[in-house]
Amino acid sequence: MNEIPTKPYLLRALFEWCVDNGYTPHVAVKVDSRAQVPSEYVKNGEITLNISPNAVHKLQMGNELIEFSARFGGVARQISVPIASVFALYARETGHGMTFDTDSPKPPAQAKAEAEPASLLGKPRSPAALPAPAHPEPPKKPSGGKPTLRRIK
Repeated sequence: MNEIPTKPYLLRALFEWCVDNGYTPHVAVKVDSRAQVPSEYVKNGEITLNISPNAVHKLQMGNELIEFSARFGGVARQISVPIASVFALYARETGHGMTFDTDSPKPPAQAKAEAEPASLLGKPRSPAALPAPAHPEPPKKPSGGKPTLRRIK
């Protein structure tokens, strides 16, 4: 049996966090042939959708799809977005949220190489796997302050 990815669970948790804090949750989606979205609102192959309870009807966030109906320009539309195509969920008001890799079909050789774990005692799979340090430095001691989290885009 295949393990269910964590992404749909994280999306549901982020959605709940936004709603609980009074924020407006938005999902950013890479649009492809599997996504059912209004094409007139797609820009550069992407669309951002407001999925707040006030903006959508019958929202279903499953493990494979996000589905709901919403009005675009006054016209009700049925929306269906594969979880694999979602690359962000964030609060409109603060920008806080999370970005994700979008799953795209990989060539069989790459998929096989990624599925094989690198040996802990053997050599790395490729020379690029472990970059050679330019100037080896001794490890630094912790500074003793509070840890910080930096958001990288």
